[in-house]
Amino acid sequence: MRRLLALLGLLLFSSSVWSQQTDVLGLHDMSPGGASSIKGNLDPCRFCHAPHSGIGKGPLWSQKLATGQNYTLSGPSTSTTLANLENAPASGSHSNLCLSCHDGTIAPGQTTPYGNLNMPVLTGVDTLTTNMLGSHPFSLKLPLVDSSDLISSLTSSGKTSDTLQKVTLVGGNVECVSCHNPHLQSLDTVSKNFLVRDGSNSQICLSCHEVNARTIANKPNPLQGWQGNIHSTANNKLAAASQGSYSISSTTLGSYATVSANGCISCHIPHNAASGARLLRNPVPPTANMDTATQNCQTCHNGGSNISPAIPNIYAEFAKQGHPFPSATNPHDAAESVVPNNNRHATCVDCHNPHASLQQNTFTAAPAIRSSQNLVVGVSAQDGSTVLNPAVNQYENCLRCHGTSTKPAITSLGYLPTWLIQVPGDALDVRRQLGSSAISAHPVVRQRSGNLEPSLLSNMLDLTGKPTGRSMVSTSTQIFCTDCHNSDDNREVGGTGPVGPHGSQYSHIFERRYEFSQVGASGPGTLVQNLFPTPSTSSDCSTYPCVSPYALCAKCHDLSNVLSDHTGSFQYHSRHVSQDGFSCSVCHTGHGVPQSGTTTGIRLVNFDLRVVAPNASGPITYTPASQSCTLTCHGHQHGS
Repeated sequence: MRRLLALLGLLLFSSSVWSQQTDVLGLHDMSPGGASSIKGNLDPCRFCHAPHSGIGKGPLWSQKLATGQNYTLSGPSTSTTLANLENAPASGSHSNLCLSCHDGTIAPGQTTPYGNLNMPVLTGVDTLTTNMLGSHPFSLKLPLVDSSDLISSLTSSGKTSDTLQKVTLVGGNVECVSCHNPHLQSLDTVSKNFLVRDGSNSQICLSCHEVNARTIANKPNPLQGWQGNIHSTANNKLAAASQGSYSISSTTLGSYATVSANGCISCHIPHNAASGARLLRNPVPPTANMDTATQNCQTCHNGGSNISPAIPNIYAEFAKQGHPFPSATNPHDAAESVVPNNNRHATCVDCHNPHASLQQNTFTAAPAIRSSQNLVVGVSAQDGSTVLNPAVNQYENCLRCHGTSTKPAITSLGYLPTWLIQVPGDALDVRRQLGSSAISAHPVVRQRSGNLEPSLLSNMLDLTGKPTGRSMVSTSTQIFCTDCHNSDDNREVGGTGPVGPHGSQYSHIFERRYEFSQVGASGPGTLVQNLFPTPSTSSDCSTYPCVSPYALCAKCHDLSNVLSDHTGSFQYHSRHVSQDGFSCSVCHTGHGVPQSGTTTGIRLVNFDLRVVAPNASGPITYTPASQSCTLTCHGHQHGS
């Protein structure tokens, strides 16, 4: 009797609290006067609990349990990076109690002691369904397996790092109630999702996930660098529709007012993520034939009005001639090889680490990696395969794909010369074109060797023709891959667009115009198509806009100097360029000339075999001392 009175007293007390504090139960109050739109004729507590006649499992549980459901769970076949695998929640376990309503198979109000009430099953954002691949793993196989992205105390002592100890393991396991308090909806007054504490600034996520350097089983922590990175510090505001939203799976950008306050949930959804593995927040509706990693970045970086102030529209650059997105059948995966052989694609996370990227406020000298690529991976320029994590120099990241990786030519990016001297077996391996063994090369991988070119400008020209770029006059100067391959409107050189080789109106993602000479159907050695009817009037890039077909070269080289035929320069530049309209591409390669047994190759001389041909005098050669060639070009035979 005493116990019954105590229980009645508790119910009466709870009723008085409900009338004074709307936070108690919140949308879990399905009584006639409750906040939920789904209603039944019971007191609030009795939808889940029975003072007597409970089902014998859980805390005096009254709701029918979801048992025997065929849940689709995460495992090795669904995620290549998951260390801890799921079990189907045991009958009567904490998570099983929640799923008795939230897996969408049993309607609320299907009670054992009070009968079945006429209430619909949960749908939409309120249900996880029986497919758990889009939800954060829970009910894990014990003991927990340590991983570099987890705090060490999870496996060593079963403790989270939550200073309030609200985020906890239950029986050493992750369960629904590790993050959710079913009795209090608004402990977090903004994200009213029954969270156990304020979840802003990733506080709940970081209770279990490590952001400092940590390596387990030779795998470095992919979350290293989160503190201070742009996604954790950006104060861009979200559209009002995104703020304070109640949903398990929001199609907006999270519940909080700014990108930094949302933190992890700007990119990840804890439940019902359409991407499955890694719980990425993709646009709604999804973009057709695009992998999930790329779509995830598109949510904010597509020039939309969902954040303010607006950020550069990266996807507008890709709409030009850009890096090829991974398709749905050629997706990026976090565990793929750093050298992605036979899997040619370029997604944002190949070049940017979303957990560590910093805002690009200054433009430092080459070749060091830029801050927007902070802690990105790369490969050694020495062998093309040794993994560098992180990459130290920008070219090391580019060489993941543009070095020893097996890759096809992409015809959509424009005309591609066939060089007289090229890397055996792989004409697209720029590592050997730019490396220490090359006869000559632009100073990307190695420093400039020998004397400065007479045509070299003291500073790079910006897009308006002003010498405001980096200094070029030191023999130790190096340049970036992105000094040539860059968005045509990038802000580093005076434009308003984003920096980087995302896309350009010019072929091969060139920052500026550069035309390749070609021949007609008759083939090499025949007349070169006159691409530049009046090249002499467009060779000067000191004024804006620079319409020269060699504008890319003019960024660093004084074209007037090149065409003056002075001592120390090739004496027939003016004849070939100004009179005949040839491009630099007939005789010079843009990267470098790999080691060869011939003397051809100094000063980037490397003939395009799609334009020139041998003649009766012998193989194609160039003799620097006499500045003479042996070849057939433009219908004319040049002899030694």
